[in-house]
Amino acid sequence: MAQINVTNLTFSYEGNFDTIFENVSFCIDTDWKLGFIGRNGKGKTTFLNLLLGKYEYAGSISSSTVFDYFPYQISQEQMQLPAAELIDNLKNQCEFWRVICELEQLSENTEILYRPFYTLSLGERTKVLLAVLFSGENDFLLIDEPTNHLDQASREHVKNYLASKKGFILVSHDRDLLDACIDHVLVLNRQTIEVQNGNFTSWWENKQRADQFALAENEKHLKEIGKLKQAASRTAMWADKNESTKIGYDPIKEHDRCKGARAYIGAKTKKMQSRSTQMINRMNREIKEKEGLLVDLEQPIDLKLISLVHHKNTLVTFRDYCLQYADAQSPVLTNLNFSVHKGERIAIHGKNGCGKSTLIKMILQKSGWTHSTMNVLESGTGQTASGLVISYVNQDTSILSGTIQKFCAKQNLSESLFCAILRQLDMERVQFQKNMEDFSEGQKKKVLIAASLLTPAHLYIWDEPLNFIDVFSRMQIEKLLLEYQPTMLFVEHDTRFREKIATTTISL
Repeated sequence: MAQINVTNLTFSYEGNFDTIFENVSFCIDTDWKLGFIGRNGKGKTTFLNLLLGKYEYAGSISSSTVFDYFPYQISQEQMQLPAAELIDNLKNQCEFWRVICELEQLSENTEILYRPFYTLSLGERTKVLLAVLFSGENDFLLIDEPTNHLDQASREHVKNYLASKKGFILVSHDRDLLDACIDHVLVLNRQTIEVQNGNFTSWWENKQRADQFALAENEKHLKEIGKLKQAASRTAMWADKNESTKIGYDPIKEHDRCKGARAYIGAKTKKMQSRSTQMINRMNREIKEKEGLLVDLEQPIDLKLISLVHHKNTLVTFRDYCLQYADAQSPVLTNLNFSVHKGERIAIHGKNGCGKSTLIKMILQKSGWTHSTMNVLESGTGQTASGLVISYVNQDTSILSGTIQKFCAKQNLSESLFCAILRQLDMERVQFQKNMEDFSEGQKKKVLIAASLLTPAHLYIWDEPLNFIDVFSRMQIEKLLLEYQPTMLFVEHDTRFREKIATTTISL
Protein backbone atom coordinates (compact mmCIF):
# COMPACT_ATOMS: atom_id res chain seq x y z
CA MET A 1 0.00 0.00 0.00
CA ALA A 2 1.25 3.46 -0.94
CA GLN A 3 -0.15 6.91 -0.40
CA ILE A 4 -0.84 9.84 -2.69
CA ASN A 5 -0.28 13.11 -0.85
CA VAL A 6 -1.64 16.34 -2.30
CA THR A 7 -0.37 19.47 -0.58
CA ASN A 8 -1.42 23.07 -1.29
CA LEU A 9 -2.40 22.22 -4.86
CA THR A 10 -3.30 25.29 -6.92
CA PHE A 11 -4.20 25.18 -10.59
CA SER A 12 -6.07 27.17 -13.24
CA TYR A 13 -6.07 26.94 -17.01
CA GLU A 14 -4.08 29.59 -18.80
CA GLY A 15 -6.33 32.38 -20.02
CA ASN A 16 -9.29 31.35 -17.82
CA PHE A 17 -10.67 33.51 -15.04
CA ASP A 18 -11.75 30.68 -12.76
CA THR A 19 -9.37 28.80 -10.46
CA ILE A 20 -9.93 25.05 -10.51
CA PHE A 21 -7.98 24.24 -7.31
CA GLU A 22 -6.66 26.62 -4.66
CA ASN A 23 -4.44 25.44 -1.77
CA VAL A 24 -6.00 21.96 -1.80
CA SER A 25 -4.56 19.29 0.53
CA PHE A 26 -5.63 15.68 1.14
CA CYS A 27 -4.26 12.13 1.24
CA ILE A 28 -5.52 8.86 -0.31
CA ASP A 29 -4.33 5.25 -0.29
CA THR A 30 -3.57 3.35 -3.49
CA ASP A 31 -5.43 0.18 -2.43
CA TRP A 32 -8.74 2.02 -2.11
CA LYS A 33 -11.66 1.73 -4.50
CA LEU A 34 -12.18 5.46 -4.64
CA GLY A 35 -15.24 7.15 -6.11
CA PHE A 36 -14.65 10.71 -7.35
CA ILE A 37 -17.76 12.90 -6.97
CA GLY A 38 -18.37 16.54 -7.84
CA ARG A 39 -20.32 19.02 -9.91
CA ASN A 40 -19.66 19.40 -13.62
CA GLY A 41 -16.69 21.67 -14.23
CA LYS A 42 -15.30 21.32 -10.68
CA GLY A 43 -12.10 19.68 -11.94
CA LYS A 44 -12.43 15.88 -11.69
CA THR A 45 -10.88 15.09 -15.08
CA THR A 46 -8.43 17.95 -14.57
CA PHE A 47 -7.19 16.37 -11.33
CA LEU A 48 -6.66 13.03 -13.09
CA ASN A 49 -4.58 14.83 -15.72
CA LEU A 50 -2.58 16.54 -12.97
CA LEU A 51 -1.78 13.10 -11.52
CA LEU A 52 -0.60 12.07 -14.99
CA GLY A 53 1.69 15.11 -15.09
CA LYS A 54 0.01 16.73 -18.10
CA TYR A 55 -0.16 20.25 -16.63
CA GLU A 56 2.04 22.47 -14.53
CA TYR A 57 0.69 23.40 -11.11
CA ALA A 58 1.63 25.01 -7.82
CA GLY A 59 1.95 22.91 -4.67
CA SER A 60 2.94 19.25 -4.64
CA ILE A 61 1.58 15.80 -5.53
CA SER A 62 3.80 13.07 -4.12
CA SER A 63 3.45 9.35 -4.77
CA SER A 64 5.62 6.36 -5.53
CA THR A 65 2.99 4.67 -7.68
CA VAL A 66 2.55 4.61 -11.48
CA PHE A 67 -0.70 5.98 -12.92
CA ASP A 68 -2.64 4.75 -15.93
CA TYR A 69 -5.74 6.35 -17.43
CA PHE A 70 -8.99 5.17 -18.99
CA PRO A 71 -10.12 5.79 -21.70
CA TYR A 72 -7.07 5.34 -23.89
CA GLN A 73 -6.96 7.59 -26.94
CA ILE A 74 -7.40 5.61 -30.17
CA SER A 75 -6.36 7.33 -33.41
CA GLN A 76 -8.21 6.91 -36.70
CA GLU A 77 -5.37 4.76 -38.03
CA GLN A 78 -5.49 2.53 -34.94
CA MET A 79 -9.26 2.11 -35.32
CA GLN A 80 -8.59 0.04 -38.44
CA LEU A 81 -6.39 -2.43 -36.52
CA PRO A 82 -7.50 -5.34 -34.33
CA ALA A 83 -7.16 -4.77 -30.59
CA ALA A 84 -4.55 -7.53 -30.37
CA GLU A 85 -2.17 -5.31 -32.36
CA LEU A 86 -2.96 -2.19 -30.33
CA ILE A 87 -2.19 -3.52 -26.86
CA ASP A 88 1.55 -2.73 -26.84
CA ASN A 89 0.87 0.82 -27.99
CA LEU A 90 -1.79 1.39 -25.34
CA LYS A 91 0.08 0.03 -22.31
CA ASN A 92 3.81 -0.53 -21.93
CA GLN A 93 4.92 -4.10 -21.22
CA CYS A 94 1.34 -5.35 -21.42
CA GLU A 95 1.17 -9.16 -21.52
CA PHE A 96 -1.41 -10.54 -23.94
CA TRP A 97 -2.41 -13.49 -21.75
CA ARG A 98 -3.35 -11.09 -18.94
CA VAL A 99 -5.67 -9.18 -21.27
CA ILE A 100 -7.38 -12.47 -22.19
CA CYS A 101 -7.86 -13.29 -18.49
CA GLU A 102 -9.34 -9.86 -17.81
CA LEU A 103 -11.74 -10.18 -20.76
CA GLU A 104 -13.00 -13.47 -19.37
CA GLN A 105 -13.75 -11.71 -16.07
CA LEU A 106 -15.72 -9.16 -18.11
CA SER A 107 -17.81 -12.03 -19.59
CA GLU A 108 -16.54 -11.22 -23.08
CA ASN A 109 -15.39 -13.56 -25.85
CA THR A 110 -11.72 -13.08 -26.71
CA GLU A 111 -12.48 -13.21 -30.44
CA ILE A 112 -13.18 -9.46 -30.31
CA LEU A 113 -9.42 -8.94 -29.93
CA TYR A 114 -8.97 -10.05 -33.54
CA ARG A 115 -11.63 -7.84 -35.13
CA PRO A 116 -10.91 -4.30 -36.40
CA PHE A 117 -11.46 -1.96 -33.49
CA TYR A 118 -13.95 0.23 -35.37
CA THR A 119 -16.28 -2.77 -35.84
CA LEU A 120 -16.66 -3.27 -32.08
CA SER A 121 -19.69 -1.91 -30.23
CA LEU A 122 -19.22 0.74 -27.53
CA GLY A 123 -19.57 -1.93 -24.86
CA GLU A 124 -16.98 -4.18 -26.51
CA ARG A 125 -14.53 -1.30 -26.89
CA THR A 126 -14.94 -0.37 -23.22
CA LYS A 127 -14.31 -3.96 -22.14
CA VAL A 128 -11.17 -4.25 -24.27
CA LEU A 129 -9.75 -1.00 -22.89
CA LEU A 130 -10.58 -1.96 -19.29
CA ALA A 131 -8.95 -5.37 -19.81
CA VAL A 132 -5.78 -3.64 -21.03
CA LEU A 133 -5.94 -1.15 -18.15
CA PHE A 134 -6.13 -3.85 -15.45
CA SER A 135 -3.57 -6.15 -17.07
CA GLY A 136 -0.64 -4.36 -15.43
CA GLU A 137 0.72 -4.74 -11.91
CA ASN A 138 0.87 -2.21 -9.07
CA ASP A 139 -0.57 0.63 -11.16
CA PHE A 140 -3.03 3.06 -9.63
CA LEU A 141 -5.77 3.37 -12.23
CA LEU A 142 -7.65 6.52 -13.15
CA ILE A 143 -11.02 5.55 -14.66
CA ASP A 144 -13.00 8.42 -16.17
CA GLU A 145 -16.73 7.71 -16.70
CA PRO A 146 -16.48 4.18 -18.18
CA THR A 147 -20.23 3.56 -18.62
CA ASN A 148 -21.30 6.56 -20.70
CA HIS A 149 -23.26 5.44 -23.79
CA LEU A 150 -23.24 1.80 -22.61
CA ASP A 151 -26.43 -0.27 -22.57
CA GLN A 152 -27.71 -1.90 -19.39
CA ALA A 153 -26.12 -5.32 -20.01
CA SER A 154 -22.68 -3.79 -20.65
CA ARG A 155 -23.04 -1.59 -17.56
CA GLU A 156 -23.77 -4.63 -15.43
CA HIS A 157 -20.64 -6.39 -16.74
CA VAL A 158 -18.48 -3.33 -16.05
CA LYS A 159 -20.06 -2.86 -12.61
CA ASN A 160 -19.44 -6.45 -11.54
CA TYR A 161 -15.91 -6.32 -12.92
CA LEU A 162 -14.92 -3.12 -11.09
CA ALA A 163 -16.52 -4.40 -7.89
CA SER A 164 -13.95 -7.23 -7.90
CA LYS A 165 -10.98 -4.84 -8.32
CA LYS A 166 -9.19 -2.31 -6.14
CA GLY A 167 -6.58 0.41 -6.48
CA PHE A 168 -8.40 2.95 -8.64
CA ILE A 169 -10.17 6.30 -8.80
CA LEU A 170 -13.54 6.01 -10.50
CA VAL A 171 -15.11 9.19 -11.90
CA SER A 172 -18.79 8.49 -12.44
CA HIS A 173 -22.20 10.08 -11.97
CA ASP A 174 -24.01 6.74 -12.02
CA ARG A 175 -25.23 6.22 -8.45
CA ASP A 176 -25.84 2.51 -8.94
CA LEU A 177 -22.29 1.97 -10.25
CA LEU A 178 -20.71 3.97 -7.43
CA ASP A 179 -22.63 2.08 -4.74
CA ALA A 180 -21.54 -1.27 -6.16
CA CYS A 181 -17.87 -0.52 -6.83
CA ILE A 182 -16.33 1.84 -4.27
CA ASP A 183 -15.33 1.79 -0.59
CA HIS A 184 -14.19 5.45 -0.27
CA VAL A 185 -15.29 8.75 -1.78
CA LEU A 186 -13.27 11.80 -2.77
CA VAL A 187 -15.72 14.71 -3.01
CA LEU A 188 -15.17 18.11 -4.60
CA ASN A 189 -17.60 20.21 -2.60
CA ARG A 190 -18.41 23.81 -3.46
CA GLN A 191 -15.41 25.19 -1.55
CA THR A 192 -13.77 22.25 0.21
CA ILE A 193 -12.55 18.74 -0.54
CA GLU A 194 -13.33 15.76 1.67
CA VAL A 195 -12.29 12.12 1.77
CA GLN A 196 -14.74 9.74 3.42
CA ASN A 197 -15.14 6.01 3.98
CA GLY A 198 -18.14 4.36 2.32
CA ASN A 199 -20.03 4.42 -0.99
CA PHE A 200 -22.21 7.06 -2.64
CA THR A 201 -25.36 6.33 -0.62
CA SER A 202 -23.60 6.44 2.75
CA TRP A 203 -21.84 9.68 1.77
CA TRP A 204 -25.10 11.23 0.51
CA GLU A 205 -26.89 10.36 3.76
CA ASN A 206 -24.04 11.92 5.74
CA LYS A 207 -24.10 14.93 3.42
CA GLN A 208 -27.84 15.49 3.97
CA ARG A 209 -27.41 15.24 7.76
CA ALA A 210 -24.46 17.66 7.65
CA ASP A 211 -26.43 20.12 5.52
CA GLN A 212 -29.41 19.98 7.89
CA PHE A 213 -27.11 20.54 10.88
CA ALA A 214 -25.44 23.48 9.11
CA LEU A 215 -28.84 25.02 8.35
CA ALA A 216 -29.98 24.59 11.97
CA GLU A 217 -26.74 26.07 13.31
CA ASN A 218 -26.98 28.94 10.84
CA GLU A 219 -30.54 29.69 11.95
CA LYS A 220 -29.49 29.58 15.60
CA HIS A 221 -26.62 32.00 14.97
CA LEU A 222 -28.86 34.36 13.01
CA LYS A 223 -31.36 34.51 15.88
CA GLU A 224 -28.60 35.12 18.44
CA ILE A 225 -27.04 37.82 16.23
CA GLY A 226 -30.44 39.51 15.92
CA LYS A 227 -30.95 39.52 19.70
CA LEU A 228 -27.45 40.87 20.32
CA LYS A 229 -27.93 43.65 17.76
CA GLN A 230 -31.12 44.79 19.48
CA ALA A 231 -29.57 44.61 22.95
CA ALA A 232 -26.40 46.44 21.88
CA SER A 233 -28.41 49.15 20.14
CA ARG A 234 -30.68 49.57 23.16
CA THR A 235 -27.77 49.75 25.61
CA ALA A 236 -25.92 52.27 23.41
CA MET A 237 -29.05 54.41 23.25
CA TRP A 238 -29.39 54.33 27.06
CA ALA A 239 -25.72 55.25 27.44
CA ASP A 240 -26.11 58.24 25.10
CA LYS A 241 -29.26 59.34 26.90
CA ASN A 242 -27.57 59.01 30.29
CA GLU A 243 -24.47 60.88 29.05
CA SER A 244 -26.62 63.79 27.89
CA THR A 245 -27.73 64.41 31.51
CA LYS A 246 -24.19 65.19 32.71
CA ILE A 247 -24.35 68.87 31.76
CA GLY A 248 -27.34 71.01 32.56
CA TYR A 249 -30.29 70.06 34.77
CA ASP A 250 -33.56 71.46 36.09
CA PRO A 251 -33.01 72.47 39.76
CA ILE A 252 -36.74 72.30 40.46
CA LYS A 253 -37.22 68.77 39.09
CA GLU A 254 -33.81 67.58 40.29
CA HIS A 255 -33.64 69.48 43.57
CA ASP A 256 -31.77 66.62 45.26
CA ARG A 257 -28.95 66.51 42.71
CA CYS A 258 -25.56 67.13 44.28
CA LYS A 259 -22.32 68.37 42.78
CA GLY A 260 -20.89 64.80 42.67
CA ALA A 261 -23.70 63.56 40.40
CA ARG A 262 -21.75 64.33 37.22
CA ALA A 263 -18.98 61.86 38.10
CA TYR A 264 -21.61 59.25 38.99
CA ILE A 265 -23.39 59.74 35.66
CA GLY A 266 -20.06 59.47 33.78
CA ALA A 267 -19.23 56.21 35.54
CA LYS A 268 -22.69 54.82 34.80
CA THR A 269 -22.39 55.80 31.13
CA LYS A 270 -18.98 54.16 30.88
CA LYS A 271 -20.41 50.95 32.32
CA MET A 272 -23.26 50.97 29.80
CA GLN A 273 -20.86 51.63 26.92
CA SER A 274 -18.65 48.77 28.10
CA ARG A 275 -21.67 46.47 28.17
CA SER A 276 -22.59 47.55 24.62
CA THR A 277 -19.01 46.88 23.44
CA GLN A 278 -19.10 43.39 25.00
CA MET A 279 -22.34 42.64 23.15
CA ILE A 280 -20.82 43.82 19.87
CA ASN A 281 -17.74 41.63 20.44
CA ARG A 282 -19.98 38.68 21.23
CA MET A 283 -22.01 39.42 18.12
CA ASN A 284 -18.83 39.45 16.01
CA ARG A 285 -17.87 36.07 17.48
CA GLU A 286 -21.31 34.71 16.50
CA ILE A 287 -20.88 36.08 12.97
CA LYS A 288 -17.43 34.50 12.71
CA GLU A 289 -18.78 31.13 13.89
CA LYS A 290 -21.57 31.42 11.31
CA GLU A 291 -19.08 31.95 8.48
CA GLY A 292 -18.29 28.73 6.64
CA LEU A 293 -21.40 26.88 7.80
CA LEU A 294 -23.12 26.98 4.40
CA VAL A 295 -20.15 27.08 2.01
CA ASP A 296 -20.70 23.46 0.90
CA LEU A 297 -24.48 23.42 1.19
CA GLU A 298 -26.25 21.79 -1.75
CA GLN A 299 -29.67 23.38 -2.26
CA PRO A 300 -30.54 22.95 -5.96
CA ILE A 301 -33.08 25.47 -7.19
CA ASP A 302 -36.32 23.93 -8.43
CA LEU A 303 -36.49 24.00 -12.21
CA LYS A 304 -39.64 24.88 -14.13
CA LEU A 305 -41.17 23.46 -17.28
CA ILE A 306 -44.06 24.81 -19.35
CA SER A 307 -45.36 22.18 -21.77
CA LEU A 308 -48.01 22.56 -24.46
CA VAL A 309 -51.32 20.67 -24.49
CA HIS A 310 -52.16 18.91 -27.74
CA HIS A 311 -55.78 18.49 -28.84
CA LYS A 312 -55.23 14.76 -29.41
CA ASN A 313 -54.61 12.19 -26.69
CA THR A 314 -52.36 9.96 -28.84
CA LEU A 315 -49.26 11.79 -30.07
CA VAL A 316 -47.22 8.97 -31.67
CA THR A 317 -48.38 5.62 -33.06
CA PHE A 318 -46.44 2.65 -34.43
CA ARG A 319 -48.23 -0.51 -35.57
CA ASP A 320 -46.45 -3.56 -37.05
CA TYR A 321 -43.70 -1.14 -37.97
CA CYS A 322 -40.46 -2.25 -39.66
CA LEU A 323 -37.54 -0.07 -40.68
CA GLN A 324 -34.40 -0.87 -42.64
CA TYR A 325 -31.63 1.34 -43.95
CA ALA A 326 -31.57 1.23 -47.74
CA ASP A 327 -27.98 -0.04 -47.87
CA ALA A 328 -28.30 -2.51 -44.95
CA GLN A 329 -28.68 -6.29 -45.13
CA SER A 330 -31.19 -6.60 -42.30
CA PRO A 331 -33.84 -4.37 -40.67
CA VAL A 332 -33.10 -2.21 -37.63
CA LEU A 333 -36.65 -2.36 -36.25
CA THR A 334 -39.19 -5.14 -36.78
CA ASN A 335 -42.82 -5.55 -35.67
CA LEU A 336 -42.72 -2.47 -33.47
CA ASN A 337 -45.99 -1.72 -31.68
CA PHE A 338 -46.46 1.16 -29.24
CA SER A 339 -48.16 4.52 -28.78
CA VAL A 340 -47.30 7.67 -26.86
CA HIS A 341 -50.27 9.19 -25.02
CA LYS A 342 -50.45 12.51 -23.23
CA GLY A 343 -48.90 12.39 -19.76
CA GLU A 344 -46.83 9.25 -20.40
CA ARG A 345 -43.09 9.13 -19.85
CA ILE A 346 -41.86 6.24 -21.96
CA ALA A 347 -38.33 4.87 -21.64
CA ILE A 348 -36.87 3.12 -24.70
CA HIS A 349 -34.58 0.38 -23.45
CA GLY A 350 -32.28 -2.04 -25.24
CA LYS A 351 -28.76 -2.97 -26.27
CA ASN A 352 -26.43 -0.60 -28.09
CA GLY A 353 -27.23 -0.79 -31.80
CA CYS A 354 -30.80 -2.08 -31.36
CA GLY A 355 -32.29 1.02 -33.02
CA LYS A 356 -33.17 3.39 -30.15
CA SER A 357 -31.65 6.50 -31.72
CA THR A 358 -32.90 5.47 -35.17
CA LEU A 359 -36.45 5.30 -33.84
CA ILE A 360 -36.10 8.75 -32.27
CA LYS A 361 -34.74 10.24 -35.50
CA MET A 362 -37.67 8.69 -37.41
CA ILE A 363 -40.20 10.30 -35.04
CA LEU A 364 -38.44 13.65 -35.46
CA GLN A 365 -38.49 13.24 -39.23
CA LYS A 366 -42.19 12.37 -39.34
CA SER A 367 -43.09 15.38 -37.18
CA GLY A 368 -41.12 17.74 -39.41
CA TRP A 369 -38.75 18.65 -36.59
CA THR A 370 -35.66 18.08 -38.75
CA HIS A 371 -35.03 18.83 -42.40
CA SER A 372 -32.67 15.86 -42.84
CA THR A 373 -34.20 12.69 -44.31
CA MET A 374 -32.91 9.19 -43.57
CA ASN A 375 -32.63 6.87 -46.55
CA VAL A 376 -34.72 4.02 -45.16
CA LEU A 377 -37.34 1.44 -46.19
CA GLU A 378 -40.50 1.32 -44.05
CA SER A 379 -43.48 -0.94 -43.65
CA GLY A 380 -46.44 -0.90 -41.27
CA THR A 381 -47.81 2.22 -39.60
CA GLY A 382 -45.66 4.96 -38.14
CA GLN A 383 -47.21 8.39 -37.63
CA THR A 384 -47.27 11.42 -35.37
CA ALA A 385 -50.15 13.77 -34.52
CA SER A 386 -50.54 16.80 -36.78
CA GLY A 387 -49.05 20.01 -35.43
CA LEU A 388 -46.93 18.09 -32.92
CA VAL A 389 -44.24 20.29 -31.33
CA ILE A 390 -41.18 18.40 -30.08
CA SER A 391 -38.37 19.51 -27.78
CA TYR A 392 -35.30 17.37 -28.42
CA VAL A 393 -32.08 16.66 -26.52
CA ASN A 394 -29.46 15.07 -28.76
CA GLN A 395 -26.96 12.63 -27.28
CA ASP A 396 -24.25 14.22 -29.46
CA THR A 397 -22.71 17.38 -27.96
CA SER A 398 -20.22 17.95 -30.79
CA ILE A 399 -22.84 20.14 -32.51
CA LEU A 400 -22.19 22.88 -29.93
CA SER A 401 -19.72 25.62 -30.78
CA GLY A 402 -19.43 29.37 -30.48
CA THR A 403 -20.84 31.58 -27.77
CA ILE A 404 -24.01 31.22 -25.76
CA GLN A 405 -25.23 34.48 -27.29
CA LYS A 406 -24.99 33.06 -30.83
CA PHE A 407 -26.56 29.76 -29.73
CA CYS A 408 -29.58 31.55 -28.24
CA ALA A 409 -29.99 33.70 -31.35
CA LYS A 410 -29.86 30.63 -33.61
CA GLN A 411 -32.35 28.69 -31.45
CA ASN A 412 -34.60 31.75 -30.97
CA LEU A 413 -34.23 31.56 -27.19
CA SER A 414 -34.25 34.34 -24.61
CA GLU A 415 -30.61 34.70 -23.60
CA SER A 416 -31.43 35.98 -20.09
CA LEU A 417 -33.84 33.09 -19.38
CA PHE A 418 -31.43 30.58 -20.90
CA CYS A 419 -28.55 31.76 -18.71
CA ALA A 420 -30.88 31.76 -15.68
CA ILE A 421 -31.63 28.05 -16.25
CA LEU A 422 -27.91 27.30 -16.64
CA ARG A 423 -27.29 29.09 -13.34
CA GLN A 424 -30.02 26.96 -11.74
CA LEU A 425 -28.15 23.93 -13.10
CA ASP A 426 -25.09 25.24 -11.21
CA MET A 427 -23.05 26.66 -14.07
CA GLU A 428 -20.94 29.60 -12.96
CA ARG A 429 -21.40 32.94 -14.72
CA VAL A 430 -17.73 32.95 -15.71
CA GLN A 431 -18.50 30.01 -18.03
CA PHE A 432 -20.84 32.19 -20.08
CA GLN A 433 -17.85 34.13 -21.43
CA LYS A 434 -16.30 30.99 -22.96
CA ASN A 435 -17.01 29.31 -26.26
CA MET A 436 -19.13 26.20 -25.79
CA GLU A 437 -16.47 23.91 -27.31
CA ASP A 438 -14.37 24.74 -24.22
CA PHE A 439 -17.10 23.50 -21.85
CA SER A 440 -16.81 20.14 -20.10
CA GLU A 441 -19.01 17.38 -21.53
CA GLY A 442 -21.38 17.73 -18.59
CA GLN A 443 -21.69 21.48 -19.15
CA LYS A 444 -22.45 20.89 -22.84
CA LYS A 445 -25.23 18.49 -21.90
CA LYS A 446 -26.65 21.13 -19.55
CA VAL A 447 -26.77 23.56 -22.48
CA LEU A 448 -28.90 21.09 -24.46
CA ILE A 449 -31.18 20.35 -21.49
CA ALA A 450 -31.62 24.07 -20.71
CA ALA A 451 -32.59 24.71 -24.35
CA SER A 452 -35.13 21.89 -24.16
CA LEU A 453 -36.64 23.16 -20.90
CA LEU A 454 -36.98 26.64 -22.40
CA THR A 455 -38.82 25.27 -25.48
CA PRO A 456 -42.55 24.69 -24.80
CA ALA A 457 -43.57 21.44 -26.51
CA HIS A 458 -46.20 18.73 -26.65
CA LEU A 459 -43.58 15.97 -26.53
CA TYR A 460 -40.08 15.97 -25.01
CA ILE A 461 -37.68 13.53 -26.65
CA TRP A 462 -34.39 13.11 -24.79
CA ASP A 463 -31.69 10.79 -26.14
CA GLU A 464 -29.30 9.82 -23.31
CA PRO A 465 -29.63 13.24 -21.61
CA LEU A 466 -27.70 12.37 -18.45
CA ASN A 467 -24.36 11.30 -19.93
CA PHE A 468 -21.68 13.30 -18.04
CA ILE A 469 -24.33 15.14 -15.94
CA ASP A 470 -23.40 15.33 -12.23
CA VAL A 471 -25.48 13.48 -9.61
CA PHE A 472 -26.86 16.68 -8.05
CA SER A 473 -28.26 17.87 -11.36
CA ARG A 474 -29.63 14.39 -12.07
CA MET A 475 -31.68 14.50 -8.89
CA GLN A 476 -32.71 18.08 -9.70
CA ILE A 477 -33.99 16.97 -13.13
CA GLU A 478 -35.75 13.95 -11.60
CA LYS A 479 -37.65 16.27 -9.26
CA LEU A 480 -38.63 18.54 -12.15
CA LEU A 481 -40.02 15.71 -14.30
CA LEU A 482 -41.95 14.14 -11.42
CA GLU A 483 -43.48 17.50 -10.50
CA TYR A 484 -44.50 18.72 -13.98
CA GLN A 485 -45.07 15.29 -15.58
CA PRO A 486 -44.50 16.25 -19.23
CA THR A 487 -45.15 13.78 -22.04
CA MET A 488 -41.77 12.21 -22.73
CA LEU A 489 -39.99 9.64 -24.83
CA PHE A 490 -36.45 9.08 -23.61
CA VAL A 491 -33.41 6.82 -23.76
CA GLU A 492 -31.39 6.65 -20.55
CA HIS A 493 -29.16 3.92 -19.14
CA ASP A 494 -29.08 5.35 -15.60
CA THR A 495 -31.10 2.66 -13.81
CA ARG A 496 -32.26 4.83 -10.91
CA PHE A 497 -33.35 7.67 -13.17
CA ARG A 498 -35.27 5.33 -15.47
CA GLU A 499 -37.01 3.55 -12.60
CA LYS A 500 -38.10 6.86 -11.04
CA ILE A 501 -39.21 8.67 -14.18
CA ALA A 502 -40.61 6.12 -16.62
CA THR A 503 -44.32 5.25 -16.51
CA THR A 504 -43.75 2.67 -19.27
CA THR A 505 -40.65 0.95 -20.65
CA ILE A 506 -40.36 -0.30 -24.24
CA SER A 507 -37.67 -2.92 -24.82
CA LEU A 508 -36.21 -3.12 -28.31
